[in-house]
Amino acid sequence: MRGRIFHSEVTDGTDRLRGTAAIEFALATPFLLALIIGITEVGMASYESMQVGDAAEAGALYAFQHPTDSAGIQNAITNATGTAGISATPAPTAFCGCPGATGVTVGDCVTACASGDAQGHYVKVSASFTHNAILDFPGFPDPLVLTGSTIVRVQ
Repeated sequence: MRGRIFHSEVTDGTDRLRGTAAIEFALATPFLLALIIGITEVGMASYESMQVGDAAEAGALYAFQHPTDSAGIQNAITNATGTAGISATPAPTAFCGCPGATGVTVGDCVTACASGDAQGHYVKVSASFTHNAILDFPGFPDPLVLTGSTIVRVQ
């Protein structure tokens, strides 16, 4: 029986390893996608929160120069960033008060502060934005209202 070569197939188990890897990938993919979407969601909300803070600061800068122009302050807030949907709510408010370690204490514009100084005139500027989630996640509110506010002394 010359010329005949018998071929015996020897397997090293790579076919079984490929199948196991495919199953593991199929089981891990939903968790990986949830993780990626969650990270993206938190990143977007953080970015939008920074944009809201920047808008409130822009409104405060405008209020410093034009403390009685409420419409101008609101326009400065809504046009400060490229993020559409930022609003100037609540509306800017002017008040008198005394500065302290924990912030500005609202006063009556007549009595002197504890330091003996006259009360200052301030404007509080606020901005808000409603963030809608990509997917619903447990513990993550949807919609999420992001707010920022700044107080500036104008006189």
